[in-house]
Amino acid sequence: MIRNSLLLILILNLFFSCKTETIVQSDATMKTQSTPQKEVVYHVFTRLFGNTNTTNKPWGTLEENGVGKFNDFDTKALNEIRDLGATYIWYTGVPHHAVITDYTAYGISNDDPDVVKGRAGSPYAVKDYYQVDPDMAVNPLKRLEEFEALVKRTHKAGLKVIIDIVPNHVARKYESLNTPAYTSAFGSNDDTSMSYKRDNDFYYIPGEDFKVPNWQHGYLPLGGEQHSLADGKFKESPAKWTGNGSRAAQPDQNDWYETVKINYGIWPDGGIDFEPLPEDAGHWDIAQHQEFWKNKDVPSSWVKFKEIALFWTEKGIDGFRFDMAEMVPVEFWSYMNSAIKTKNPDAFLLAEVYNPSLYRDYIFKGKMDYLYDKVELYDTIKHIMQGHGSTDHIAPILNEQQDIAVNMLHFLENHDEQRIASPEFAGNAEKGKPAMVVSALISTSPTMIYFGQELGEPAAENLGFGDPSRTSIFDYGSVPSVVRWVNNKKFDGGQSTDDERQLRDFYKRLLNFSITNSAITGEYADIHAHNRQYTEWYNDRVHSFVRWSDTDKLVVVTNFDAHASFGFELQLPKYIIEIWGLNEGEYEMTDQLYSTQKGILKVTNERATMRVDIKPLESFVFKLN
Repeated sequence: MIRNSLLLILILNLFFSCKTETIVQSDATMKTQSTPQKEVVYHVFTRLFGNTNTTNKPWGTLEENGVGKFNDFDTKALNEIRDLGATYIWYTGVPHHAVITDYTAYGISNDDPDVVKGRAGSPYAVKDYYQVDPDMAVNPLKRLEEFEALVKRTHKAGLKVIIDIVPNHVARKYESLNTPAYTSAFGSNDDTSMSYKRDNDFYYIPGEDFKVPNWQHGYLPLGGEQHSLADGKFKESPAKWTGNGSRAAQPDQNDWYETVKINYGIWPDGGIDFEPLPEDAGHWDIAQHQEFWKNKDVPSSWVKFKEIALFWTEKGIDGFRFDMAEMVPVEFWSYMNSAIKTKNPDAFLLAEVYNPSLYRDYIFKGKMDYLYDKVELYDTIKHIMQGHGSTDHIAPILNEQQDIAVNMLHFLENHDEQRIASPEFAGNAEKGKPAMVVSALISTSPTMIYFGQELGEPAAENLGFGDPSRTSIFDYGSVPSVVRWVNNKKFDGGQSTDDERQLRDFYKRLLNFSITNSAITGEYADIHAHNRQYTEWYNDRVHSFVRWSDTDKLVVVTNFDAHASFGFELQLPKYIIEIWGLNEGEYEMTDQLYSTQKGILKVTNERATMRVDIKPLESFVFKLN
């Protein structure tokens, strides 16, 4: 039966189907070269990865619950991550952030539990941008040297390195004792008598002192444990604006109370104290952006963050993930990213931007390489995995993003999102399989996986601050499925369950295929809408698309349904037959994930059909032989 509701989708797909990801744009930093590189980012929460202590006591101390170290990423571990299919590793939580562990013996001041989330602290409340987290060092006095050695080991293993920069806010107690002589720490030269001044790094509330939030719903810092500094007080006079923009001297418990907001030369009423970019700046190359800012007087915070980025670039860091980038003006990104790209033209610049109306500004004007595809592709696929979304909604996203598709990083898990296997998400790691096939193969854009995702980690532990379903980023602990795979630092999956081994094997096959098959950096076309209209028994629990290059032609079919099998005569639209140059006859198709499933593509009378029988949560990546 023809479904009228799909006619618009069909028309859109026919219109866009011959457009490809390799369309040349005028913007020089877009990853739009004719043979782009498919990247896979292995996102790891650094202090959790190598920790094999399984105590996992809520609010447990470092001594009780243990902590992973930079040195845990030895050559064997890094080689295994590379062999999984990763090309980059994003070490989360590297810059020194506020923690509730006493390091005063190493010249580090104690942090106040009243303005720290959890016991191990938020990695997004950075205390010193020129140092690294002491928790992860064998010798805290040598912590920077230990991290530098990790960077070298990572490069030697064939992986590139990404770390975080958090431009919107810093820790409430930012002190940066390691700031180089050529610059200064945030706030060190501020005029605190002014609520706003262009070259103040922070916003102030003159005449008012900071007050700790009123704790509600049974929450207490450190779970109520007695601590000399957990007294409901924190000295900050005058009070500063909180990281999420709260202008109250006493922020709410749900505000980002552990952080303070950075001033980028934006008046409290929204006015700006910097020169805006002209409308055509989106068409400029890096050199033009650099030239625009040359000799311009910019706010103090801009210079400080540029110097931080260049400091880490000099240390061999290959790229950055920018936290909450849309809370910072796009002009700043033009200024900083052009400086980074001038130093390292191949730098991998990834930004957290959640407002689709801002995507193109941050890519074209802000010179970002990649943005999270969260509110469009991720949210859509999540709904499908949960059983209340339709695969009809996938292709229109790719069509709408046609000019920026290669810039939209795809993921199913990260440190902010629920684990697939958690009951609050899908309750079953197997439901991630078809979703991952679509996420990884539908575009040339990078794929990201979160450590433990490949093992089906459900994040069931309650470690203190926050709720289960997300692996805690605030407390000391370990990740059970990862502990089993780490296997007493052998990194061989020796204690993994059969299900975990099989799931990791699936991810390894898929990710390696995605970075080696030429079709994944070639052309894309949707065939789902065509089959929804013309193929009997084909429905919106399955999804299909094609990818091709000069040497490889692929038909990808997935079944998101966890219970039902489907059988149908999959069709290729006439224009695909023509583009692929198919003659009448039969073509053998072989699945590339396991090579156990074969099919026959029959071309007769300008029609191409292939019988597909697909089981629950099964996926095929058929290659034309």
